[in-house]
Amino acid sequence: MTYFTGTPKNEFEHDLENRSGGEDVELTLFGLSTLLKATDDFSKNNKLGEGGFGPVYKGVLEDGKEIAVKRLANTSTQGLQEFKNEVISISKLQHRNLVKLLGYCIEREEKMLIYEYMPNKGLDSFIFDRTQSELLDWPTRYQIIHGIARGLLYIHQDSRLRIIHRDLKVSNILLDMDMNPKISYFGMARSFGGNQIEANTKRVVGTYGYMAPEYA
Repeated sequence: MTYFTGTPKNEFEHDLENRSGGEDVELTLFGLSTLLKATDDFSKNNKLGEGGFGPVYKGVLEDGKEIAVKRLANTSTQGLQEFKNEVISISKLQHRNLVKLLGYCIEREEKMLIYEYMPNKGLDSFIFDRTQSELLDWPTRYQIIHGIARGLLYIHQDSRLRIIHRDLKVSNILLDMDMNPKISYFGMARSFGGNQIEANTKRVVGTYGYMAPEYA
């Protein structure tokens, strides 16, 4: 594993540096062999779920650290731009209610994002499951709502970047061991200037079957 800290090592990293405004982007560059070993060759037994970007797998590094590996699918319509967008957006954000991006992998035809592992998966796995939903008592629900609000306040107002998520839904809210919520997936996110409060867009983004109120 190596580190990319602003010194471009290939065309992709050079583009990341340009998009980050020349600021250092310190992330671990994982080798494909490392991730193959960590996920047992992307075993079905390690698959956590799948979204528009592609499947997500649980992995365990040699030092015992658990990770989540999001692998861009060949059939994904989201592609390289969203991949770059997520790397740039999350790498500059640090908050207890945002999922932490540990690094990425770009080797052969593979494009992957590596995150901290969230043992309780997504909020949707609780809300839309009759048995699991019973575990969400009102204090826990309030804690989750409050955490999501804190994360949104940070990206909208308190972070050095002003970011609009544009695809916030329960499957993009991950839960840690203590049921603390963490906002994930910033592939559709958009950055705003420090004093900018509105903008025009030619692209409607989101998920099939769902449209954010600001677009509707």
